Amino acid sequence: MVGAFLRALRPKQWLKNGIVFAGVIFAQKVGDPQADRLAIWAFILFCLLSSAVYLVNDLVDLKSDRLHPIKRHRPLASGALPASVGVAAAAVFGVGALAASFAVNVPFGWLAGAYVALNLAYSFGLKHVVIVDVFAVALGFVIRAAAGAEAIQVTISPWLLICTVLLALFLALSKRRHELVLLEANAGDHRRSLAEYSPYLLDQMIAVVTASTVVSYSIYTMWPETVRKFHTQSMIYTVPFVIFGIFRYLYLIHQREEGGAPEKIPLSDVPMIVNLLLWLATVALIVYGPL
Repeated sequence: MVGAFLRALRPKQWLKNGIVFAGVIFAQKVGDPQADRLAIWAFILFCLLSSAVYLVNDLVDLKSDRLHPIKRHRPLASGALPASVGVAAAAVFGVGALAASFAVNVPFGWLAGAYVALNLAYSFGLKHVVIVDVFAVALGFVIRAAAGAEAIQVTISPWLLICTVLLALFLALSKRRHELVLLEANAGDHRRSLAEYSPYLLDQMIAVVTASTVVSYSIYTMWPETVRKFHTQSMIYTVPFVIFGIFRYLYLIHQREEGGAPEKIPLSDVPMIVNLLLWLATVALIVYGPL
């Protein structure tokens, strides 16, 4: 049961909470002991909150998950973890992490509460509303990015928030496409909103957000405020890594039929890992180094 409980918390999904570090990285606060400590606490608290949300979502989706070829193996859907344990853990993690969030500071606490409220609304209804479902997922990423900035009390660039929305929409739409292709005619039985999508429609939406992501990020790197903040125009050199990452992801979802688990790709696909590390290294050299 211990192993089943740990799997139900979905620790692999915690990678998504890494977006909370955007504030400390782009505010040039890495190395500041207090900022680093608060950013790490923000990450830990959102990991606990996200695990509570995943437990609630799995409890709500027990019946539909048991019909899914992959999700039926989840601890709650398979019966490896009793539903009563899932309810108790969700309550303890959710309430405890929310209380601790207000101890960081009040704005961070309210954003943590908004994240929980959004995901509860998603679990109990929004995920069945076409288009609204993917926007709800994207908003969850924006809240985490904003919360990371509030934890260390810095202002995050609106352009970075726009890029976060677009990139999250790209991942959410790609996941919907994977589910639609995997489940085929039974897609609507698993989630009502899937019946309203088609691969062609999703491909059109993905094309829009991918182009918008590249343009928005490019504008951010050249924006006068960005140049003044980092005292350099060199951020433009990070754009090719973003383009390659998006192209590689498109290749994986179209040619290899991946995309169902966005959190796994950055940890399993070697070209994506190398590209991410090169992007991080370049950003570090520009923001903190001599470039």
